[in-house]
Amino acid sequence: MKSLCAVFLAVLIMAAAGPAAAQAVCGLRAAMLRQLGGNYKEAVVAMGLASNGAVLEVTRSDSGSWTILLTNPSGVTCLMAAGENWETIKPTIKREPS
Repeated sequence: MKSLCAVFLAVLIMAAAGPAAAQAVCGLRAAMLRQLGGNYKEAVVAMGLASNGAVLEVTRSDSGSWTILLTNPSGVTCLMAAGENWETIKPTIKREPS
């Protein structure tokens, strides 16, 4: 978990440094998912499509580690955030019958 925290800290530092440095945590989606699965036992548990066409994915492990990835329309995937203690919460919004 220390290395995952180190990656997250590196992302924060690079984001503060500017766009050119932030590109260092980007790569091929398949390679990033393979590393997250192999090193941290994380798998995709949620995804959504942003208004700009980017795909946002959340990965998590049974131990609670998590990562947020963003794949832009050109196919580049970037690590946006990572952490520990992920919890899935049931929605509390009451839906009216259709």
